Amino acid sequence: MKKMNEEDFRFLEKYNKPGPRYTSYPTAPMFSENFTADDFISEIIETNKDENASPISLYFHFLFCAKLCYFCGCNMRITSDRNLIARYNDYLKREVLLIKKFLSKKRKVAQMHWGGGTPSYLLPDEIKDFGEFIRANFEFSADAEIGVEIDPRGLTKEHMEAFRSVGFNRISMGVQDFDPKVQRAINRIQTEEITKRAIDWARQLGFESVNIDLIYGLPHQTLESFSITVDKTIQMSPDRVAVFNYAHVPWLKKHQKLIKAEDLPKAEEKLKILKMTIEKMTSAGYEYIGMDHFAKSTDELAIAQKNNSLHRNFQGYSTKAGCDVYAFGVSAISQFENIYAQNTKDLKEYFERIGAGRPATKVGYRMSADDRIRKETIMQLMCHLKIDKRKIEQKFGIRFDEYFADSITQLETFIADGLVENKKDEIRVKEYGKFVIRNIAMCFDAYLQKIMAEKPIFSKTV
Repeated sequence: MKKMNEEDFRFLEKYNKPGPRYTSYPTAPMFSENFTADDFISEIIETNKDENASPISLYFHFLFCAKLCYFCGCNMRITSDRNLIARYNDYLKREVLLIKKFLSKKRKVAQMHWGGGTPSYLLPDEIKDFGEFIRANFEFSADAEIGVEIDPRGLTKEHMEAFRSVGFNRISMGVQDFDPKVQRAINRIQTEEITKRAIDWARQLGFESVNIDLIYGLPHQTLESFSITVDKTIQMSPDRVAVFNYAHVPWLKKHQKLIKAEDLPKAEEKLKILKMTIEKMTSAGYEYIGMDHFAKSTDELAIAQKNNSLHRNFQGYSTKAGCDVYAFGVSAISQFENIYAQNTKDLKEYFERIGAGRPATKVGYRMSADDRIRKETIMQLMCHLKIDKRKIEQKFGIRFDEYFADSITQLETFIADGLVENKKDEIRVKEYGKFVIRNIAMCFDAYLQKIMAEKPIFSKTV
């Protein structure tokens, strides 16, 4: 990517408005209680009739954390009650057994991810116990991608050894920012040494991939201070780096009120930080995948984007396309070709439902024909930075330019700014268009106006 000057970057300010991250389409605000646990089970039964059904992806949501990070937008709960954690693990097992009886035994696991919360808040013996339980109940593909989110604070080598012993081959760790002033403001004190030690353990133990998460837009961040964080991250040489735009949504996450709005960097400073980050990362040999993600050119993500096999789901970018995602735990979202099903976000209700032998499904969504067309179109944009019009036409029996006439009209401002090309056979995102890929995708969203009119729910895109 060529170096950007200030004029190249300044026009992005007009696109800095709220919008979805498109880990799904339709997006989660469209989920409804009209979709029930019975609907979810019916879909599982239907999709497991096929003898040649695709491999599956497993997601486990470990709800608990030791300390509150003020910036956090995840569904989590702070506790020091190890009995509660043990009880939750037991109910996760019950949920697995409840759902597993409807699954075809021929379906192997191509991908598994543990998120949270903080999976590494489990004790090493709990990690081994739960990992061995999963291994006993599912058959994994030889090349399965098995990842876990860890917190370097409080982490021991025994934790890492436990994860490795049950087959994990990828780790992702939050850093956010190495600056002590920023860390104090977000209540996350994590030294460079602690982070480096976790990476060293991962490499010693043979983990295949290490990801580091950073966040820009946090309190007290400046161009100069975050530049140091980016330099330190590059020196650690992770395989992937995610640099997220902080979503300040105190009306949704009440604890974010502990962050003073006046301490947040202004939009212009955030744009400078983003510009600097992209330039440093790409100069250091990382490919800019888009939507906050960077990967070494030899990494599977970068390769998958080049050969158009990149995929996107609620866990972010993935190389395992075509997998139904079975998600377990509080707030976890399963996603199949035609449906989304989200578990209750309430811990007490989760215990009650699983305890009664019922799925924890609280809301969900069944896609229409139009939804499937738009999902394919938006995911092509988000993953491949282009839309193959002819492929969409062949798959769904439509005339692309006619079907999406309104969307193409909305693209005109992006075309005028040199961010998008609309050709006969494809719509292609040009180089700087990667920075506003969410905005471009919004042109194809049939529900966005309705959602935005009802309540503010999305973070800003830049």
